Amino acid sequence: MTERAPRIRVQRRPVHGVLLLDKPLGLSSNDALQKVKWLLRAEKAGHTGTLDPLASGVLPLCFGAATKFSQLQLEAPKAYEAVALLGTTTSTGDAEGQVLAQCAVDPAMLTPERLLAVQAQFTGPIRQVPPMHSALKKDGKALYEYARAGIAVEREARDVTIHALKLALTHTEQAQPAIKIVVTCSKGTYIRTLGEDIGQALGCGAHLTFLRRTDTGGIGVERCVTLEALQAMDEDARMACVHPVETLLAQHTAVTLDDDNAGRFLSGMRRRGPWPDAPAVAVFGARPRVLLGVGHVRGGELIPDRLLSPLEIQQILESSPRAERGTLEATTL
Repeated sequence: MTERAPRIRVQRRPVHGVLLLDKPLGLSSNDALQKVKWLLRAEKAGHTGTLDPLASGVLPLCFGAATKFSQLQLEAPKAYEAVALLGTTTSTGDAEGQVLAQCAVDPAMLTPERLLAVQAQFTGPIRQVPPMHSALKKDGKALYEYARAGIAVEREARDVTIHALKLALTHTEQAQPAIKIVVTCSKGTYIRTLGEDIGQALGCGAHLTFLRRTDTGGIGVERCVTLEALQAMDEDARMACVHPVETLLAQHTAVTLDDDNAGRFLSGMRRRGPWPDAPAVAVFGARPRVLLGVGHVRGGELIPDRLLSPLEIQQILESSPRAERGTLEATTL
């Protein structure tokens, strides 16, 4: 009987920031998060919305204080590239499902003019019926749980917006006709459903064989690191891949407060100043420049919405180069 090797206990530590992961195929978003959390030895982590195991691409992972702002990426517009195989529909809308129907595809019907017409049909505000194989909940249960039990649930169509759409005829490696889809869309858009609906509009049905998220909230895939590359790095190099918490707040108006006002803002007090009204503001301390939280400005008042804790700010300052540290710790903590 062989003895089991002793289990290595990972010493966790506070990590605050965002790691931009290029999620690989075949891995769930939560599995990817747990692997990166282990590699960074991070205490607290969360992701900004799931990607299907069969999808790759941009998946911002939040650590420590950044988890307070993960909802912002859930709300952000997304961009995808996908390929829909024509002539075959499946139970899941992608290659994982059982084939439901097949029909011949007439290439003569796939003219540039036809594709442009379908492209226009699905650009702008549209309505989608959520797929059964999704995490959307009905009576406290995810729809995919009903689907796995063979139960079909009534779903109401939802309003989503396709900001930009480009369709192009392509072919698979087996020379089967397919449609390449490049899309920018609002939150809540199901690309599998979009592929199915495009196939239906073309009169032959379709299902996705490829899906890659290329952007979320202005964070492009070119800024992301792969899990494979991260695993090959030493610990310092991995930590260098962790971006500041404010990476999630690029669309916010920046406001910087002096030491006295920073301390009061951190205690939840409103501050008065010469700021124009703004619905989303990222608030920083001046010495050193460190994120304090987010708020909004109304009628010359800066109103706190979500704040970092004094401990989180202290840990962020302690992990920064000493040259960047200043008096904020003494004056506001």
